[in-house]
Parts: sequence; C-alpha cells; structure tokens
Amino acid sequence: MAKKEEQEQNGTPGPKAGVADKTMVMAPVADPSDAPDSKGDAPAAKEVKPKTKKKQTIYTIKLIPDDDGTTKSIRLPARVLKFGLASVAAGALLFVGAFSYSVYSTFANQNGAAEIRELREVNNIQQEQLLQLSKKANALQDEIDQLTQLESDLRRMSGAGPAQDDGASDGSGLTNDGTSGKHDGQGGPYVQQPSLDNVSEALDNVEKDIEKRRASLLELQEQLKAQQESLGTPGMVSLPGSLVGSPVSVTTPTGWPARGEVSSPYGLRWNGSDFHPGIDIANDMGTPIVATADGTVTTAGWNSGGYGNMVDIDHGNGIMTRYGHAMQVVVSAGQHVRRGQIIAYMGSTGFSTGPHVHYEVRVNGQTVNPVSYL
Repeated sequence: MAKKEEQEQNGTPGPKAGVADKTMVMAPVADPSDAPDSKGDAPAAKEVKPKTKKKQTIYTIKLIPDDDGTTKSIRLPARVLKFGLASVAAGALLFVGAFSYSVYSTFANQNGAAEIRELREVNNIQQEQLLQLSKKANALQDEIDQLTQLESDLRRMSGAGPAQDDGASDGSGLTNDGTSGKHDGQGGPYVQQPSLDNVSEALDNVEKDIEKRRASLLELQEQLKAQQESLGTPGMVSLPGSLVGSPVSVTTPTGWPARGEVSSPYGLRWNGSDFHPGIDIANDMGTPIVATADGTVTTAGWNSGGYGNMVDIDHGNGIMTRYGHAMQVVVSAGQHVRRGQIIAYMGSTGFSTGPHVHYEVRVNGQTVNPVSYL
C-alpha cells in the first residue's frame, strides 16, 4: 500500500488490478580494464593524455634604419621561408642557364657572321677577277675582229678570194643586205653577269679564232705570192648572208633569219660586263623574220625575261632556235613551220635599243654561236 500511495503522489498510475508486478534487473557489463589483475589488486584509473598542437617555428626579420627610426619586423613561418629559398635557388639556376645559352648563342652568331663576311669577301674578289678576265677576253675578241676586218680589206684590195671561214667567228661586221653601219639595234635577255662557264667558252672561242686568223693570213700570203707571180686579175668579193642555204637537212638551221647586219655578236660584249647568248641582226622596223629550218613552234608570244615578243622552234635532235624582240608574231604554239616561212616581223620589244632580231641556236639546251649556221 505504501508503494501505491507513493505512485499516486508522483502522478504515476499504479498497476491495474489483477496484473502482476514484474521487474527485470540487467547485470552491468564489466569493462575488461576494470578486471582485477592476477594479484587481485583493484584496476588502476585510466590516464587520458590531452592533445597538444605542434608548435610552428617562426623566423623574424628585423629591418633597422640607420637614422634610429622605427624598426620593422617581418615574421615568416619556416614553411614559407623554405619555399622562398627554394624558389630563389630555382630562379638563380634558370638565370644562369639562360645567361649561359645567351652567351653561347652570341658567340655562335658572331662566328657565323664572321664566316659569312669572309665568304662574301672571297666571292666579291672572285667576281672581280672573273669580270677582269671577261674584259680581257672581250678585248682580245675585239682585236681579232679588227684583224678580221683588216684581212677582209686586204683581200678586197688585192682581189684575193674571201677567207673560207669569213664570218665564222663571232658575226661582228657581217651583213647580208649591203648596208653598213646604218642599223645598231641591240638586245637579248636581261643583262647576264659573266660566269666561269661562259667566260671559259669565250676564251675558247678566242683561241679558235686566233687559229683561224693565222691559217687565213697564211692562205692570203700564198694567194698574194701567186698573184704577184702570175699578175692575175683581181676577183670580186662576195658578202655572206643569203636566205638560201646550202643543200643540208631542212631540220638543221641554215641561213639568216632576217636581212640586216650583225649589230651585236655572240659572247662577251659591253666591255665584258654581259654575256650575249645569240647574235643581233638589225634592220628596219617590220623586216620579215623567217624560220631557218623546219620544226614545231613551242613558244609564240611575250617573254618577260627581256626577249619581248619571241618565237621558239623545236627542230628535233635537240636543236632549237629562238627569235626575239619581234614587233609582231604571226605563228602560234604547236604550229609546224617550214624553213623560210615568215614567223614574225622585226621590232624592238623587251630589252632592246632598236629594231633587230635576237637569234639564238641551242643544242641540247646549251647556246652555241649561230654564225656557224648562217
């Protein structure tokens, strides 16, 4: 009853009538650490260690002015200081590497520039020597031309026959229409600096011309001796230059491409400053230009390399002829032409000083002296 009254006082309803009051008691769980040790002593109290934060090392840099002013302090953690020192070291290494590479590149460029200057100086010296050599070759060719002209005059005055190789050297002074000094048109491709190949070729031509002049003079000497002995009547001298060639294959260039006089020979000209790959035959504007052999026209029209209006004819067997500076071209590329057929009319287009035809003969792509084909 006392229990019931206590429950009623605490506001807790008591058990219903007829319901048994059952109470379950749980045994506490023992902590293994609380168990007595083997000696039977009571367990010791468990020690709890407090967690301590690791202290960070901080370095202080003090800046003290000379005038006893305020001292400034800079505090840097050890981690930041180490990172800064590592960055400075890496930057120093990069600077040293970049500086070394810059010094190496500078020396390398200076050495390369010095070598280029030396090569240019050597090249300039060689070009100057080559130019002097070409001028000498040109001067020799002029002297040979004068000897040729002198021999021609002697033959005409004495009535001796013309030399067998008359006009077979460089074409200077040749004419096939009876004119003399009336036309002086010259030209060709744009000015070509003399090279070792064409200077050597010019010297070879000079050497051959000297041999021809020597043989021709010896022949003239024999003719004059025979004339004095027999007191023969002087004969007439014929001039070279007929559009009707000798009986040879029509695919071989033969005869003159136009009537006129040779105003510029093949080889070195203009005091050795230019190599002329053909001969210039000068006459009046509009003079017909004919093909010197049968062939197929490969080029007919304007050429930007100095030839002006130009015609190229392929004659087969590696032989090609070129006719430049025309006033008008009357054939077209791919057309087959015959020897003696009009292909253009003389003009002064391109690199030209007056009306003329620039005539070239090429064998396997290399220019040769066209006079031997006239």
